[in-house]
Amino acid sequence: MPQIRVTIWNEYRHEREEERFAKVYPEGIHGAIAAGLREHDGLEVRTATLDEPEHGLSDSVLDATDVLFWWGHKAHGDVADETVVHVHARVLDGMGLVVLHSGHFSKIFKRLMGTSCDLKWRAAGERERLWVVDPGHPIAAGVGEYIDLDHEEMYGEHFDVPPPDALVFVSWFAGGEVFRSGCCYNRGAGKIFYFRPGHESHPTYFNADIRRVLANAARWAAPVAGPRRVFGNTQPLETLELLRP
Repeated sequence: MPQIRVTIWNEYRHEREEERFAKVYPEGIHGAIAAGLREHDGLEVRTATLDEPEHGLSDSVLDATDVLFWWGHKAHGDVADETVVHVHARVLDGMGLVVLHSGHFSKIFKRLMGTSCDLKWRAAGERERLWVVDPGHPIAAGVGEYIDLDHEEMYGEHFDVPPPDALVFVSWFAGGEVFRSGCCYNRGAGKIFYFRPGHESHPTYFNADIRRVLANAARWAAPVAGPRRVFGNTQPLETLELLRP
């Protein structure tokens, strides 16, 4: 079977600018995600970061990407609108998109959702339990009834996004809040998965269950071979008896 071509995009600002984050992710968040995906067969992985030319997302890179992972936080506004337009078009044309953690506020996710994508949050490093609420979904394959994370940032409802086409995970936090943490959407020919965990202060992307979820998400979001969508004026397939005035 052909490899699924994955590009992991990361701002890569936190890890370069503050030592406390570099200690958690010495190869960058993108490096940790890439290492986790490479543990799973069938995935060809590359990385791209904000401060590369064209944010590392040139047309040639997007042309060679089946699924794009997106991690952003402090520099959403630094992403060029032109890049967002290109990524948006690729998603509608069938490229998968996996949006991680604070990527909920990215330009591309907000454009695809059409809402504010706002939420409650608290950076207290509290315990998170991600409950699998759709056990039969491919993204939950190989995962137990829940995933426990000892320390994470809290996100709480209300999460201002459209109702997901499928909800795979719901989080509970030690402070009492709950959150829709694994949301699946279809936009055009593309599939989108939003996955909540992954604050830069915590080694979440080294967790084996989280890595399995991300690999499952890459496989789920990958384009499926099939007929291309056809739009616009078209000729009839059968002979028509034209009406005359």
